[in-house]
Amino acid sequence: MLCIVGTVPDAEFPLVTGPLRMENDRLVIGGRTVAIQRGTPALAGAVVAVARVLPLPPVQAWLVGDIGRGDGSRRLYAHLEVELPRHPWTVVVFHYLQPDVDWHNRVLFAVEKMHPRPVLIADAGFMYAAKMSGQAREYDLFTPDAGELAFLADEDAPHPFYTRGFILHQEDRVPELIHRAYQNANAARWLLVKGRTDYLACAEGVQATVDAPASPAMEAMGGTGDTLTGLAAALTASGMPVERAAVMAARVNRLAGHLADPTPATQIAAIVRQIPVALKQVIDTPGELK
Repeated sequence: MLCIVGTVPDAEFPLVTGPLRMENDRLVIGGRTVAIQRGTPALAGAVVAVARVLPLPPVQAWLVGDIGRGDGSRRLYAHLEVELPRHPWTVVVFHYLQPDVDWHNRVLFAVEKMHPRPVLIADAGFMYAAKMSGQAREYDLFTPDAGELAFLADEDAPHPFYTRGFILHQEDRVPELIHRAYQNANAARWLLVKGRTDYLACAEGVQATVDAPASPAMEAMGGTGDTLTGLAAALTASGMPVERAAVMAARVNRLAGHLADPTPATQIAAIVRQIPVALKQVIDTPGELK
């Protein structure tokens, strides 16, 4: 069972839990609909798209509205602390929540009560909180972009805002930043670093790269990193080892973007619509790791 945890940018959106589906490029959950333009709804849209091809275990989302004030995130943190141990999730993916170290640790304590322990995937604000708490190694997969990787690599930065300048925006130095993140125990068991080239890495270094097909317009689009995290979570929930799911997710995300033939004006929903076709093609043509 897969649980998607995150926020939507709507202050009036209540805390909603339950199964989800897609209608006309909108996510439907608990009688409410939300556009999948980016963020956690885009992640969830990618999961629903995978479910059209692969048999997935039951999937639920736990979502709340938060426009950066943190009130919605705190409601969701409190819900997680109580409810996580009551559900037999096999994979939990944490996404956009306002970083809060105390609440993060309370959620991790709740996870420790779960038997068996689920696979833990984190991205965005919750990944920041995991690093800030010093407990990144408790996670199975982080999915940072190059900028987020710089924060993980900076052992002194207490918040992404304070990542030191000599580390920032070094996409051509991703392997070095990966090494630095692991050296300082600020990385999950696996890293899937998103960018012009996608990198799969562990403490032993880069294990695989994916760089084709390349669609430069995707670099300017919001939400493509969110769909990649959703793909990795869904494929892990389908039963794949985390590392295999991550590499396949990178290949599917790129192919879906290529099939959508995007321009900088393309919305992420156009790529989500191509995920089932892309996933079938990748399954039929397994590639070798670089």
